[in-house]
This record gives sequence, structure tokens and C-alpha cells, in this order.
Amino acid sequence: MATTKKTATTTKRATTKRPAAKAKAGFSAEEKAAMKAASRERRKPTGEADLLAAIAKMTDDEQAIATRLHEIVMKAAPELEPKTWYGMPAWARDGKVVCFFQNAGKFKARYSTFGFQDTANLDAGSIWPTSFAITKLTKTGETEVRRLVKQAVS
Repeated sequence: MATTKKTATTTKRATTKRPAAKAKAGFSAEEKAAMKAASRERRKPTGEADLLAAIAKMTDDEQAIATRLHEIVMKAAPELEPKTWYGMPAWARDGKVVCFFQNAGKFKARYSTFGFQDTANLDAGSIWPTSFAITKLTKTGETEVRRLVKQAVS
């Protein structure tokens, strides 16, 4: 039986300089906290006391907006149930979130938002807004929120 001898060959690998390794991509501390809040909310349903406690943790400016939004939503759609959703103030129908307030401080964002979930009846053609930036709640803004909430539950 014949044997063959293999010779080791070395090849020089081309090395490319890579940029310094970035921090591990993943969820931010704020996102992790929101997910933990959502997990707690699934185990123990929340209510108005929890919504008010979430508002109490906000900055003064955000508290003022969130408190006024809560008043507007409850007056425009008293059938909605106040609760928290991912630790944020939210209002639901049959356990499903219709609208919510995300304060800027929650995720270190530039502005707060008032948003609607797909359970909201806001459909208008093939494209429509479902989230609105709020830096200050004016009388005009209050009127628009009231109109949107009423439409969302219609």
C-alpha cells in the first residue's frame, strides 16, 4: 500500500483592521425596565392607582401633561379603563390598550408622545398617524386629543 506524504503549507492570511469593538448591542436599561413592567402587568392587572403612580414618577412638566391627558381621555371616553402598559399611563377597552402616554424621560427621548394602538378606530384611507409628539399641551392640542380619543373608541 502506497502512502502519500502531505506537506504543510502556510498561507499568509490577509488581515483587515477592524474598528474597535462596540458595546454589546442589546436592550437599554430603560427598555429592560419597561419589559419587566409589562411582565408584572400581565401577572397582576393594573388600574388607575398604578397609572397615577406612574405619572408621579415623571418630571413636573411631564406630570402636568400626563395628568391633563388622563382627565381628557376619561372625559372623552369614560368607558376606557386606566392602567399602565410597559409602565406607561394607558387607557384600555376590554383589556386591550387603545391609547397611551410615553413621557420623554421614559426612554430619554427628545419629546413625549401620545399614541394609539391598532385597537383604536383611527383608520383614514391607507395612511394615518398613530403617535403624536407633545412638548406642551395647549387648548388646541387638548381639542385634538379629545377628538382623536372619541374617534378611537367610536
